[in-house]
Amino acid sequence: MTSKVDIPLSVPEISGNEWKYIKECLDTNWVSYLGSFVDQFEDTIADYVGAKHGVATVNGTAALHTALLVAGIEAEDEVLVSTLTFIAPVNAIRYMGAWPVFIDSEPKYLQMDANKVVEFLERECRWTSGALYNKVTGRRIKAILPVHILGHPVDMDPIVEIARKYDLIVIEDAAESLGARYKGKKVGHLGDISCFSFNGNKVITTGGGGMIATDNESWALRAKHLTTQAKSDKLEYLHDEIGYNYRMNNIQAAMGLAQMEKLNEFIDKKRQIAATYSEGLKGVPNLVLMCEDEHAHSTYWLYTLLVGQLDSKQSSRELIKQMNQIGIHSRPLWLPAHLQKMYGDCLFYGTNCAENLYDLAVQLPSSVGLTDDQANYVLTAIRDNCKQ
Repeated sequence: MTSKVDIPLSVPEISGNEWKYIKECLDTNWVSYLGSFVDQFEDTIADYVGAKHGVATVNGTAALHTALLVAGIEAEDEVLVSTLTFIAPVNAIRYMGAWPVFIDSEPKYLQMDANKVVEFLERECRWTSGALYNKVTGRRIKAILPVHILGHPVDMDPIVEIARKYDLIVIEDAAESLGARYKGKKVGHLGDISCFSFNGNKVITTGGGGMIATDNESWALRAKHLTTQAKSDKLEYLHDEIGYNYRMNNIQAAMGLAQMEKLNEFIDKKRQIAATYSEGLKGVPNLVLMCEDEHAHSTYWLYTLLVGQLDSKQSSRELIKQMNQIGIHSRPLWLPAHLQKMYGDCLFYGTNCAENLYDLAVQLPSSVGLTDDQANYVLTAIRDNCKQ
């Protein structure tokens, strides 16, 4: 293949009422966080996932930070978190002065290994005076933060069950998985509180933005308070605690509301793209294709395949390099968080599964607007590479 195209990895699909709703914001001058679209967007997301309350934030990281605040995570607490994830949830834990305990992945669906979560809590922790403590560090275990990566849910039942046993809080990071289902239930309503992201590359976008969803009314009210600088009086500039400028604005929410009107269509297209890739690459040697658990309904946010030998990342990086050279945007997974230099002194529980996945993974163009011709171009490029 000698010609060069430009096939992006994951870009927004703007094809609904986005222009109409945003124009309404501009025409009426309601452009800040006080506009009515913010409330509508919060209600729409909460209703969609089945939660009682939604709180819109400026981005997904702000949602994570706020969720940890309202859930009562304190300095020197420990939070179990997926090691194979974008860095945001890990950084948010450290914003609190708390410590991440990194949990390895399972190899088939690339998610946090629920068995490792249970194993760590049962074997490496002790229950003392009504709380669970890490035997090695002596710190209190306060929460579990599973990250539903790539549009697929984590196996949540064992995690929720062990959390209830030890009175731990479950904070879902569903940034990449709006619309995914686990045993018929939407992600974002499987634990105690959840967070979403609406960055430009997500299933739906507000340009930048996030959302908290929870059934806990007091948490939701405090989240809304904290994200508006903790202002405690409607007229006077009185503040009763340290707050944050984390509230989503009306323009973002207007775009999000329009995007939500097409969410099911977007998910159908993502699943269609995944099926095209899986069918087109079936039987190609040295590839492991993306799949979903029998209890899951994945949105296939970014189609991710594994390529090469288990002891080397040379094949995957070479494929990524060659694809990018001909205009097919491709990238690896995130370096596991426990290997990031600022987290090298934090605990990791597992083997080397996440590291293997990082070495082998190749992410393919998965935009909702991907055409059949573009998908076929991607497939041809991969098949040609694998023949070499």
